[in-house]
Amino acid sequence: MSLRFASLLVVAGVAATLAGCVVERPAPPPRRVVYVAPPPPPPQVVEVIAPQPPPVQVIEEVPPPRPGYVWARGYWHWDGGRYVAVRGHWEPMHPGYRYVHPHWERHPDGWHFHVGVWVQG
Repeated sequence: MSLRFASLLVVAGVAATLAGCVVERPAPPPRRVVYVAPPPPPPQVVEVIAPQPPPVQVIEEVPPPRPGYVWARGYWHWDGGRYVAVRGHWEPMHPGYRYVHPHWERHPDGWHFHVGVWVQG
């Protein structure tokens, strides 16, 4: 057998061997989409000044805890001539933030209302 023919046989054998060796890789796992909730909006500035203090407390039944939510307590709203009770509601939690409930503060010029807001911490 000639050297040229032997080389041709070796090349043909290697080609035949490699042609049958197909390694199929498994499909990559689907990409996981992670939703990052945007931070809560900045606190609203509501300048409500009432001449007299609000009633002592809004009487409402606080519901049992709800996963992923915070109960925003009810409060008294000044409508310009009297206080009106506003019911509480559920606020979705914001990781890394804490909820500050709506409240009234006394100042020299009257009672100032602060809306419920989410603050870092």
